Parts: sequence; structure tokens; C-alpha cells
Amino acid sequence: MNNIHRTNTTHLLRQKADEMGFQFVGISAARELTEEARQLEKWLNQNHHGKMGYMANHFDKRIDPRKLVDGAKSVVTLLYNYHNPAEQTDPDAPKISQYAYGKDYHKVVKHKLKDLLEYLQEQIGEISGRCFVDSAPVLERDWAKHSGSGWIGKNTLLITKEQGSYFFLAELIIDIELDYDGAIKDYCGRCTRCIDACPTDAISPEGYWVDGSKCISYLTIELKEALPKEMQGKMDNWMFGCDVCQQVCPWNRFAQKHQESAFEPHADLLDMTQSDWQEITEEVFRKVFQKSAVKRTKYSGLKRNLDFLKP
Repeated sequence: MNNIHRTNTTHLLRQKADEMGFQFVGISAARELTEEARQLEKWLNQNHHGKMGYMANHFDKRIDPRKLVDGAKSVVTLLYNYHNPAEQTDPDAPKISQYAYGKDYHKVVKHKLKDLLEYLQEQIGEISGRCFVDSAPVLERDWAKHSGSGWIGKNTLLITKEQGSYFFLAELIIDIELDYDGAIKDYCGRCTRCIDACPTDAISPEGYWVDGSKCISYLTIELKEALPKEMQGKMDNWMFGCDVCQQVCPWNRFAQKHQESAFEPHADLLDMTQSDWQEITEEVFRKVFQKSAVKRTKYSGLKRNLDFLKP
């Protein structure tokens, strides 16, 4: 592909992604992530992935997208806003992470990605590639960092100067060359708010390293067995996920309300009281979380979390 064609294709991609509601698009050359591979290996060896055994699977594919997509040339990172400043009306109600307010993001965002890939194929011709939304061994935040979409903060989340960190990350790995972006600098500076605020001390004192086995999101979603007794009283009333390190991040003062109707919460969700949650039935669970990511934890998992939060 010559330079003019490559630049035109890149422009077409960015323009269409913007029309589809993606806030940021960053592009990197597909390659092996050598330094990230060393960091991932260290993290796994310290058992900071807890019971998430899948994190150790497909290591070679996780660090090299060319082993996920034959002939891969480009990794396109796209960010999709999910921020919703609306809060639960009962301040004592068990808390749920913003990203799970509405319909399951895996399906909503992946549908858009597939449409974007099909559009490129229609406009340009034969392009082979795959779409990923938190659904395969892809180092999403690292690719987002390398493509200049933001930087990886001390809480290990991707942060943008423009709108903070309330974003879903998605990737298109495709077999054509595009115009590539470069990384931007880290703007966390001396700030330690996320480290200081983490209820379970999951973030290391120096930052940039999280013990996943202590993270409230891991405990309430990924962990399938009984919650550790040592976490009793440290869960900050979170029943599904945790937003603390984002809530305290100064960059999230720039966060804007999402424009995605699929992410609006069920009519009953934010008005449920503490007692409503403690008495929730499986029927109500199915109604409120019909198409939500909360279904991942199942009714039994949510009840386990709620029971653990009882004084």
C-alpha cells in the first residue's frame, strides 16, 4: 500500500469511527511487546492474577497480535465512553460500578467494531482482521498507550487528558498498514490519590502495579469461591465492581456523560434501596440485569457479595 493510499485509509477509518461514537482512535504497528511480556510474566509469577487462570493462558498470543491474526500489520485501539454521573438514590445502597449500569458492553461495542471492519472492507477491498472487546488475550491498555490514546496511570488504567478514564477499550487487528501514532507522556506526576484511596491497598505504594487478587472488582466479579475473610469490612460497600480509583482521579473532572442509549440503566436500578438489594429475588435480578454485564456474576454471586457486605 503506497503512502497516499495508507493515509487515505487511515483518514477513512478515523472518520467512520468518530461517526460511530468512538471518542479516540489510536494506531500502532503490530509487533511483539517485549517489555510488557517481562512485566506480565513478573505479575503472573507473583500470583497477582488470583484465580484468573486464563490470564496465564496463550501467553505468546497475548504479547504478539500477529499470532492472533495472520499477517497482522496494524493494531487499532478505539475508546468508547461509558461515564454516567448519575448516582444511586440511597446513599446506603450497595454500590455497582458505572460500566455495568446498562447493557453488556461486550455486545454493544463489538457490534460497532464489526460494522467498522465491514465498512472498511466495502470501501477499500479485501482486509482480514478480527475485533476484540475484552474477549481475547490482547494487552489492551498497552496498545492504547503505544498508540497515544492516553497513558497508563498509577491505578494501571488508561487515562486521557481530554476525558479521563471512563472508557471501554476495543481493538481491530488488521492485515494492512496504516499511519501510526506514537505514545504520549505520563501525566500522573506526584499524585497518589488512587493509591491512598484504594480500600484494599491493591495498588502498590509506588503505583503502576496492582495486586489483582486484592482488587474489589476481582473479588466481586472474577472470584467464584467464598470471599476472603480478611476482606471483611474493606469492601467499601461495593457489590459489583469498584470505581474508587477513578472517582478520585483528578483527570476524571473532565469526564463527560456518554451518549450511548444502550448504557442507560434499567429504570429501577438506581432507585433500589439498601433493603431492596438485601431482599432481591432471582426474578428481580433477571429483570434489572436482563442484558447487563452483571449477569456474569449470576444471582448466586451477587447474593454472595451482598451477604458479605452485611454488618
